[in-house]
Amino acid sequence: MTDLNDRTLGDLERRLELTELPTPTLQERTAQLHRMQTDLRSGGDIEATERQHRKGKLTARERLDLLFDDGTFHEIEGFRRHRATGFGLEHRRPATDGVVTGWGLVHGRRVFAYAHDFRIFGGALGEAHAQKICKVLDLAVSAGCPVVGVNDGAGARIQEGVTALAGYGEIFRRHVTASGVIPQISVMVGPCAGGAAYSPALTDFVFAVEGIAQMFVTGPDVVAAVTGESVGMDELGGAAVHSEISGVAHFAHDNEADCFDDVRFLLSLLPQNNHDHPPADQVVDDPTDRRVDTLCTMVPADPKMPYDMRAVINELVDDGQWIEVHERWARNVVCVLARIGGEVVGIVGNQPTVLAGALDIAASEKAARFVTMCDTFGITLVTLVDVPGFLPGVDQERRGIIRHGAKLLYAYCNATVPRIQVVLRKAYGGAYIVMDSRSIGCDLSFAWPTNEIAVMGAEGAANIIFRREIASAPDPELARRECIARYRDELMHPYYAAERGLVDDVIDPALTRTVLADAIATLTRKRVRLPERRHGNQPA
Repeated sequence: MTDLNDRTLGDLERRLELTELPTPTLQERTAQLHRMQTDLRSGGDIEATERQHRKGKLTARERLDLLFDDGTFHEIEGFRRHRATGFGLEHRRPATDGVVTGWGLVHGRRVFAYAHDFRIFGGALGEAHAQKICKVLDLAVSAGCPVVGVNDGAGARIQEGVTALAGYGEIFRRHVTASGVIPQISVMVGPCAGGAAYSPALTDFVFAVEGIAQMFVTGPDVVAAVTGESVGMDELGGAAVHSEISGVAHFAHDNEADCFDDVRFLLSLLPQNNHDHPPADQVVDDPTDRRVDTLCTMVPADPKMPYDMRAVINELVDDGQWIEVHERWARNVVCVLARIGGEVVGIVGNQPTVLAGALDIAASEKAARFVTMCDTFGITLVTLVDVPGFLPGVDQERRGIIRHGAKLLYAYCNATVPRIQVVLRKAYGGAYIVMDSRSIGCDLSFAWPTNEIAVMGAEGAANIIFRREIASAPDPELARRECIARYRDELMHPYYAAERGLVDDVIDPALTRTVLADAIATLTRKRVRLPERRHGNQPA
């Protein structure tokens, strides 16, 4: 009994000794927090930072500084570390686990973001890394704010095995859940291989920086082993490949600073979410004087003469400020985000300088995706038409121009936002119908006095309709010219469609900006309710 009391007394004395140690004050704890935060922001490994800079790449935090307004970024889960063991991971547990997450302001509006930190495990994704990204995506949806993902990672963290793969699955599922709810933007500033490539592919916009961005499902080594083809990383999946050939990247830039400038500009044109109206801007010009006389000389009356549709767009939009989506891919159609009369609009226009503005497979896919995006986020659609038809050819038919052209038709027919069509010159056949004609539901259709709305061009039509008459004439060539003129006078004059209610008005080209601004303001409150359904089954 005495021994037990002695032991109890000894324990009590030891506890009293411990209680005599000074407890750190709140100020000391706070100072420790500040030191840890400073170490966190510095990235710790100076050599890793220098290696990143030697590659011509910024660090994750430097990139977020370019994205957000000064001093507005608020990091979350900065002290998060992985829980993996084995393969030496238990001895390497850096804070952030290779991804920086949080939110900040872009032009004063809240935006969420995550940025892979290549200095930590090469930006490879593990369980904790994935959970941080999922947290940001969930918060962005809950708060109704855009999210920007800055991609610079080496794919799944091999040491964590299937857990890393499951992390990608969780991210993909959230991208799909957020699709059409909030704008999602991916910025490619490093490698993105294997399953990781599908994360940006599921987002609304993809930016890529030349020389440092690569995206591919299988890398050069695998390609060489399986197919025997020798190819470099940039040649296989660089920014040029995906912005010009595959269409995976919507924008390509020479450097990161210009890239993040355009990301910020794009965000200024997008709503916070699918329930918000796109951000209107204060109109600086006189609404009663929006006449643009240069338009009358910019577009040749001869339908065979080319001109740059982007020059027309530049005259129509506010302050000549706009951003072109997929500028380098499928250049026979132009897709632009801008403002007219202060309101955000999505402009789709045929480009006569490339394939005469004809619609092919790539152009149909490009425009369809753009129209769907605009409809998703409540952005008014303006369609500038100068189209000779769908591009003819065996290759186009065998690759499914019917199926791909139907994507654009579906996108317009399904769109419930305000839709305005302007026919500048040619509008022939099925391509006229697809380019948001009145028959598929555009709200207002205007035409210039140079418009030619018809099944086909006068030459082709006359050769078919008057074939016998031309063949039996003493002078077939003279007869052919007379028949062409006759067809044009009877069925292709500028007021033919207007007489039949397919065009609301034939307008002075110089007044196009005035007419568009008024029409956009008139339709801004448009509301349409589609039949109840799970979702449409659009052409694949």
